[in-house]
Amino acid sequence: MAKEYADDKIRVNAVALGVIYTPFHQRHSTPQALEAITKGLPLGRLGTAEECVGAYLFLASEAMSGYITGQTIDVNGGQHMP
Repeated sequence: MAKEYADDKIRVNAVALGVIYTPFHQRHSTPQALEAITKGLPLGRLGTAEECVGAYLFLASEAMSGYITGQTIDVNGGQHMP
Protein backbone atom coordinates (compact mmCIF):
# COMPACT_ATOMS: atom_id res chain seq x y z
CA MET A 1 0.00 0.00 0.00
CA ALA A 2 2.87 2.40 0.78
CA LYS A 3 4.22 1.94 -2.76
CA GLU A 4 0.75 2.39 -4.26
CA TYR A 5 0.22 5.78 -2.66
CA ALA A 6 3.76 7.14 -2.71
CA ASP A 7 3.22 9.02 -5.99
CA ASP A 8 0.31 10.81 -4.33
CA LYS A 9 2.59 11.90 -1.47
CA ILE A 10 0.65 9.72 0.97
CA ARG A 11 2.75 7.94 3.57
CA VAL A 12 1.48 4.63 4.92
CA ASN A 13 2.76 3.48 8.30
CA ALA A 14 1.42 1.54 11.25
CA VAL A 15 1.74 1.32 15.00
CA ALA A 16 1.69 -2.23 16.40
CA LEU A 17 0.74 -2.24 20.04
CA GLY A 18 1.61 -4.89 22.57
CA VAL A 19 -0.40 -5.46 25.72
CA ILE A 20 -1.61 -2.06 26.84
CA TYR A 21 -3.33 -1.83 30.22
CA THR A 22 -6.79 -0.47 29.46
CA PRO A 23 -10.28 -0.77 30.94
CA PHE A 24 -10.66 -3.89 28.77
CA HIS A 25 -7.95 -5.66 30.75
CA GLN A 26 -9.31 -4.32 34.03
CA ARG A 27 -12.65 -5.96 33.26
CA HIS A 28 -11.67 -9.11 31.37
CA SER A 29 -8.22 -10.24 32.54
CA THR A 30 -7.48 -12.00 35.79
CA PRO A 31 -4.64 -10.72 37.95
CA GLN A 32 -2.89 -14.05 37.32
CA ALA A 33 -3.13 -13.63 33.53
CA LEU A 34 -1.78 -10.08 33.70
CA GLU A 35 1.07 -11.23 35.92
CA ALA A 36 1.98 -14.00 33.47
CA ILE A 37 1.97 -11.56 30.55
CA THR A 38 4.06 -9.05 32.50
CA LYS A 39 6.70 -11.68 33.32
CA GLY A 40 7.19 -12.24 29.59
CA LEU A 41 7.86 -8.59 28.82
CA PRO A 42 11.47 -7.37 28.78
CA LEU A 43 10.42 -4.08 30.40
CA GLY A 44 8.57 -6.04 33.07
CA ARG A 45 5.30 -4.11 32.94
CA LEU A 46 2.30 -3.45 30.76
CA GLY A 47 2.18 -0.33 28.65
CA THR A 48 -0.22 2.56 29.08
CA ALA A 49 -2.32 4.37 26.50
CA GLU A 50 -0.30 7.51 27.23
CA GLU A 51 2.88 5.70 26.20
CA CYS A 52 1.41 4.93 22.78
CA VAL A 53 0.61 8.51 21.85
CA GLY A 54 4.18 9.47 20.96
CA ALA A 55 4.38 6.96 18.12
CA TYR A 56 1.20 8.31 16.56
CA LEU A 57 2.28 11.93 16.96
CA PHE A 58 5.66 11.11 15.43
CA LEU A 59 4.09 9.48 12.38
CA ALA A 60 1.54 12.28 12.01
CA SER A 61 4.29 14.92 11.93
CA GLU A 62 5.60 15.71 8.47
CA ALA A 63 8.59 17.44 10.08
CA MET A 64 9.59 14.39 12.12
CA SER A 65 8.64 11.51 9.84
CA GLY A 66 8.07 12.97 6.40
CA TYR A 67 10.57 10.59 4.78
CA ILE A 68 9.21 7.46 6.45
CA THR A 69 6.73 5.18 4.70
CA GLY A 70 5.94 1.49 4.68
CA GLN A 71 7.05 1.01 8.28
CA THR A 72 5.61 -0.42 11.46
CA ILE A 73 6.57 0.99 14.84
CA ASP A 74 6.32 -1.60 17.62
CA VAL A 75 5.13 -0.19 20.94
CA ASN A 76 5.19 -3.34 23.03
CA GLY A 77 7.77 -3.17 25.80
CA GLY A 78 10.11 -5.38 23.79
CA GLN A 79 7.56 -8.20 23.58
CA HIS A 80 8.45 -9.09 20.00
CA MET A 81 12.19 -8.49 19.93
CA PRO A 82 14.21 -10.99 17.91
